[in-house]
Amino acid sequence: MRIFYAAELVGKAGVYAFKKALHEIKSRYPYDFLIACADGATGGNGLGRSHAAYIHKLGANVITLGECCFYKKDLAEDMEKTPYVLRPENISIEAPGIGARVYKTENEKIAVAVLLGQNGFNRLHSNSPFTALPSLLERLKKQTPYVIVDFHAQATAEKKTLFYAADGNCSAVIGSHTKVQTADETILPGGTAVITDAGRTGSIQSVGGCEINSRIKEYLTGIPDWTREAWDQPELQGVYLDIGKDGKALSIERVRIAVEAPE
Repeated sequence: MRIFYAAELVGKAGVYAFKKALHEIKSRYPYDFLIACADGATGGNGLGRSHAAYIHKLGANVITLGECCFYKKDLAEDMEKTPYVLRPENISIEAPGIGARVYKTENEKIAVAVLLGQNGFNRLHSNSPFTALPSLLERLKKQTPYVIVDFHAQATAEKKTLFYAADGNCSAVIGSHTKVQTADETILPGGTAVITDAGRTGSIQSVGGCEINSRIKEYLTGIPDWTREAWDQPELQGVYLDIGKDGKALSIERVRIAVEAPE
């Protein structure tokens, strides 16, 4: 099973870069299943319903979200009708949507789940991903050996610890949220592929996809401003996975594909 994971789409530039890079992805990284993280696709924070439908129509089999999963009301109110969108699994069972699902490919089934870290998030309260992990993986592995976890977390230590907690019990754990691609992709002794952060899809000459001067001003004034999107040097980042029939990872490769900015 070959899986392509597109790192977090940030703003209009992120959606644009995802669309423009798809042809090259298909030719260089032939995949059976495409996952796209889109927690910041709409306005740099959250995902609107129209963007969700568009990203899915472009070719994303599943879209993963993190702490911004309910920031856009139109999607939050309609999440039950969008099975291709996953919010974190380890939040209240009263919350709309689901955090894990088994999907069908042409010849196989693949499970995708999202877990949210607890360090640094104060607008969405989650339960411990470590207590949620064992039963989650046990449930999914009964249905398919191919299990991918998107761990949306801020602290490196929390991510690393969960990687080892999951090793041998799933195919891959892909870190997301920090929007900076790390160079530590590896396969752990138990056969689980991991990377601390897959990066971001959008403007690379930016601060997390946001316009540079607006972020500098925030640090000078203390007034948050996430409304100014950046377009300089758009790029798709992500990882390419090859998973064996036993569900263990055979390879993990970091990906960066630059695209031309619109005129």
